[in-house]
Amino acid sequence: MRRRPKPPSPLPQRDGIDPVRLRLPEGDWRSVREHLVERFGGALGVAVVEAMLRDGRFVGDDGAAVRGDEAYAAGRALWYHRDFPAEQPVPFGIGVVHRDERILVVDKPHFLATMPRGRHVTETALARLRRELDLPALQPAHRLDRLTAGLVMFVVEPRYRGAYQGLFRDRLVGKEYEAVAPYDPSLALPVTVRSRIVKERGVLAAYEEEGEPNSESRIELLEHRGGLGRYRLRPATGRTHQLRVHMNRLGVPILYDPLFPVVLDDGPEDFQRPLQLLARALEFTDPVTGRPLRFESRLRLSGLG
Repeated sequence: MRRRPKPPSPLPQRDGIDPVRLRLPEGDWRSVREHLVERFGGALGVAVVEAMLRDGRFVGDDGAAVRGDEAYAAGRALWYHRDFPAEQPVPFGIGVVHRDERILVVDKPHFLATMPRGRHVTETALARLRRELDLPALQPAHRLDRLTAGLVMFVVEPRYRGAYQGLFRDRLVGKEYEAVAPYDPSLALPVTVRSRIVKERGVLAAYEEEGEPNSESRIELLEHRGGLGRYRLRPATGRTHQLRVHMNRLGVPILYDPLFPVVLDDGPEDFQRPLQLLARALEFTDPVTGRPLRFESRLRLSGLG
């Protein structure tokens, strides 16, 4: 059964972030206020929920403010904007590598999340690009780790979203990364690393375990000097932290990695020591035009000097 399309929002985006749509569940609450206080009062505080109602921050599909004393009606949709957490600005810009009527390819800087998640909401590539380029319908075709810099592709035109997201889902995109890490003359390269990687919810770092491999990376040395090497990494799969795990497994963890080989204490961002990992290239056949496309990052890693 096909899912019904989400109705258009009566509220505009705020700082590049969509409003939340809340459908009222079955229940015996007497009023909208009674339900919202029970639902959000513990997390936000009763006074905050009541202030949101007084200020007209909850609206219906028609855009009209919802009063707290209105009778409760299961199935009714309410819209509202969450309050955003305070975020430390990431002091690096986003470079546009390619833009047409369907897709946008950018160079995401280190420390900037691809899309809103957890404590990173407005300081994300998606929110920034929506604001700066006036592209409210923009959506990511895939995700790049917050600490990794380099190429990320977004879909400009909503009707093509499935086609471009499907390229990444079905592993039809060739990806090439670069990393700076210690140089070990005894390490035989190039090498293909295969292992089983597990990422548990709530655990910062992924780890390897015995079992059928679910990840594969091709790693080769491009150059070395001063005890450091520049490596080309080609992942055949896309497990969380895969390249970082595999480099660590080889005994050459990526420079300035806060998770491998040891998880460092959480603290202020050190913008002078970014993880030395870069998404260098994306290559695929355009699902709309059938043309072969290749995009290359204009960024450079600083770790090798």
